This record gives sequence, C-alpha cells and structure tokens, in this order.
Amino acid sequence: MHVIVVGAGIIGLTTAWYLRRLVAGVTVIDPAPARGASHAAAGMLAPAAEVVWGQTSLYPLLRTAAEMHPEFAAEVAGAADAELGLTDTGTLVCAGDRADLQALRELRDAQTGAGFSTELITGTRARELEPSLSPSVAGAVRIPEDQSIDPRRVTSALLSVFASELISQHVSGLVREGGATVGVELADGRRMSADQVVLAAGSAANTIAGAPQLPVREVWGDVLRLRAPAERTPLLRGTVRGLVNGRSVYVVARPDGQLVLGASSREDGRSGTDAGAVHRLLSDGQRLVPGILDCEITEITTRARPGSPDDLPLVGRIDDGCVVSTGYFRHGILLAPLGGRVGAEIAIGRRPDWLPPGALDSVSPQRFETPADLPVLSTT
Repeated sequence: MHVIVVGAGIIGLTTAWYLRRLVAGVTVIDPAPARGASHAAAGMLAPAAEVVWGQTSLYPLLRTAAEMHPEFAAEVAGAADAELGLTDTGTLVCAGDRADLQALRELRDAQTGAGFSTELITGTRARELEPSLSPSVAGAVRIPEDQSIDPRRVTSALLSVFASELISQHVSGLVREGGATVGVELADGRRMSADQVVLAAGSAANTIAGAPQLPVREVWGDVLRLRAPAERTPLLRGTVRGLVNGRSVYVVARPDGQLVLGASSREDGRSGTDAGAVHRLLSDGQRLVPGILDCEITEITTRARPGSPDDLPLVGRIDDGCVVSTGYFRHGILLAPLGGRVGAEIAIGRRPDWLPPGALDSVSPQRFETPADLPVLSTT
C-alpha cells in the first residue's frame, strides 16, 4: 500500500511514522515542512493542566497520548540519532493573586473530577520548588507527572527520517474517481496516485480543491522565545503555567536554558504579530517569574492553530480513499502520537480498538452538521 500524507507538521509526520511502522509506503508533501503551528508550539505534555470545563471527551485522549509519548520519543530519537528535549520536571500552575487562587481551586476540582492527580500547595512551597517565582504568587497546583518536549527537535528528527520521501510542493487538489480519492494534484501540475491520502494540513486542508469543507477555524497565537543571562541560567527548572487576572500564561524551560513564553489566542484572521498580545505575555509572565524581564528576546513567532467547534480533533475517513487528521487546536504536540497512530491505522483499514471507549466517535469528522459533500462514513 502507498499512502500520501498531505502536511509535514507534527501530525502529518507522526502519521507517516506510524504508517511506515505498519509497512506502508509513504510520501509526505508540504511546501514548508514543519513551519506551521508545530514551529511555534511550546511542547507541554500536560494532560491535567489542559483540563477545562465542558471538555470531558478530550480527557481520555490527552491521558492516553501522554502515556504514549515516552515510547514514541525514544523510538524517534533512536531512529534519527537525535535528542528530543524530553523532560519530566512536572508543572506548577500558579495563581497571580488571591482572586486567581480561587479560580485555581475550582480548576483543581475539575482536574480531580477528571481523574488526574494534583496537589494544591502554598505560594511558599511553590517558591521552594521554583525559587524564581514572584513573592506575589498566592498558591499553585503541582502536577509532578507532567512532561515537556521540544517540538522543533521532534519535527527535525522526523524530517530526517523521511528525507527521501518528502516533496516540498503545494497540493492544489485531490484527484478523485467514482467518488473516491485516488491521488493528489500538485501546484506544478503533476499528479501523484496513491492507495490512500491522509489530509493532515491543518486549516489549509480547506484550500485543497476537491476536499470537503471541514469545520476548522484558525486560532492565532503569539509565542516568545527568551534567553536568560548566564548568571541566572537556568531561570526555571520546569514548566510554570498560571492565571494572572484570569488570563492564562505559561513559561516552559528547555534543557538548554531557553524559555518559551506563551500563548495568546485570537481569531481575528490577522497573521501578523499582535503588539498588545506580546505586551500582555511579558507583563503576565513577569508577574509569575520577574526574571523574565532580564532575559533577551531571541524570537517572536505567530502561527495559526487549527481548531474545531468543540476543540477536539477531526480524525476519520471522508471517502474510500481519503482520511482527514486535523483540528487539534492547542493539543497538537501532546496528541501527536495518538493522532498519528489513529490516522495511520484508519488509512490502512485497521480499527484502532486500543483507544478508550467512545474516543473514535468523539473525533469523527461526521459528528457535526457538515456540508452535503462530506458523506457519513464508517471510521473503520
């Protein structure tokens, strides 16, 4: 079997990874490999910290994906002879003041209700764990099992694995015969045939002629990368997330001492960096970690994350020759091994029975009121 994967972000590349493991021939096509949302992502593998009200269908997916990451990362690192920056230093979710602390207590109740193990600690205890935290931090939720990974290292490793199967071209359309996808057409006019096509191109999937219009929206975010002064490196030991005046902010420490500060969220359609968002990130970040203002800004990145109406991914078959895998919103890095394996197994005709009960239906592209050209098909 030969499968074309459209999109070389974290989802497309992990799908290709699992397809190869399932003994399928793979071609990956993307005009700018690993330069989309994956390039901006911070890489938090933090299912408990991602709990929000009203998304109970998401929790089993996050938990299962987090359990898959250590083995996935070890295998990719071995295949590419690369270090992926996987750490297990945990997460502190901090409250900027006492009002934020009440919201944090309510969040912890939701985390506990979802079956995650967390610990509510005082601000003093939080500063013992992370001495660079501000004295104004009123308390924190400690999540010791959380991990993080460097998405750029992961995609770089996967790109090296698929170097000979990668085509840096734009897919302009699907080639269809008898209502089924049989290949793709490239922007330069070439046509490539395949037994199956996997659309893993984020929101760009809706720009491909012949593909159904999926309910995917662009959620733009701005992310800063910082370098602490040598005398203050490392500024943090692990990941600090928090609420500041009700706004979410995070600072992720890389093993090399770099920091990732994010992330704003807007749906205004503007692809440029938002000055107000950068100002708020720096202001909120320094409320939790004052030393941020002593750092050098090495990069500001703005990218669009593909979101669905309910913030769960869209993974499933859309015709006899095409599978879609998109809509991962802010969970793309965490869900990558799960989404990649599910998309690969559906493409080759295998049902992913290892998923938690109901999970496959929860990510089905047919779960919304969809356009008439998106048929109701089985996900098997």
